Amino acid sequence: MTVHVTGLGTYLPEPTMTAEAIADRSEVPEAVVREKMGVRRKHVCPPDADHPSEMCVAAAREALDDAGIGADTLDMVRYHGSEYKDHVVWNAAAAVAEEIGATGASATESYALCAGFPVALREAKALLAAEPATERVLLVAASREEDLVDYDDGDTSFMFNFGSGATAAVLEADAGDRALASVRESASLTDGSFARDVIVPAGGSVRPASRETVETGAHSLRVPDHESMKERLAEGSLPNFRSVATDALDRSGYGIDEIDFAAITHMKRSFHEYLCSELGLADDQHRYLDDYGHVQSCDQVLALTECRDERDDGDVVLCLAAGTGYTWAASVLEWTA
Repeated sequence: MTVHVTGLGTYLPEPTMTAEAIADRSEVPEAVVREKMGVRRKHVCPPDADHPSEMCVAAAREALDDAGIGADTLDMVRYHGSEYKDHVVWNAAAAVAEEIGATGASATESYALCAGFPVALREAKALLAAEPATERVLLVAASREEDLVDYDDGDTSFMFNFGSGATAAVLEADAGDRALASVRESASLTDGSFARDVIVPAGGSVRPASRETVETGAHSLRVPDHESMKERLAEGSLPNFRSVATDALDRSGYGIDEIDFAAITHMKRSFHEYLCSELGLADDQHRYLDDYGHVQSCDQVLALTECRDERDDGDVVLCLAAGTGYTWAASVLEWTA
């Protein structure tokens, strides 16, 4: 059995925040925001609309239209986006399935933070292989973690690129000539020493929400030891990116030098360029998402959507991601459209 991607969908909220606006809000120079952080603009959600499940529904409908199938033919809906959703302790996948009319689908969730898409591809492929009666899976993800960013906290400045939006992908078993790409192999690794480096201090069981936590701003993202995290990431991030990329490609029967396109998590511009150089990528073999910012586990589908008309039959596409925790993950697609 071959698992194919047959449809892609995206949704971006209409409001945007420019590099100039981020600079005004944070007092970081605009040139630094634009060139170093790599954000010309990003999409942001209004407070009373574009909640994660709503954005997923819009992206899902576009992906289903792209695949040419109805929601009632889905066997599973899988959410792999941000844990910051419409409600806490809540299954967004079930709400999405209900809203789009996927009445026969099971609806479950999986989290790997910003490494979510390669992990979700791996899991969905395994589910399709393990359950013969399962033929179609919809992957959805959304993020509006920009809500959790405190622009007055310089220790979290690497999060000032957080943008909002949603993506969706339809995966099918043996889709034939409707396939956009076949899903090959994946790899991931985790360094748990980073597990508590990025947290929202309040709202969980350790520190339940209270008037005091709200008044002291304890519901924003924080980095307890910024310098330590930065130093350890500088040592390990590139080797770990390269490790998962090499492993996923090798398992798929390819080498690093055979990558035709890489869909990479948004990161500061200098490291993105360094990573692409290490992977031997030319300028037309990757996309830098400086008009989106970092939209958690949506980044890979955003990049794929940007470049899909440029892909040739047989192109080797590497989906490469990393998420706080800290997990690095990669999945390989072979373009078939």
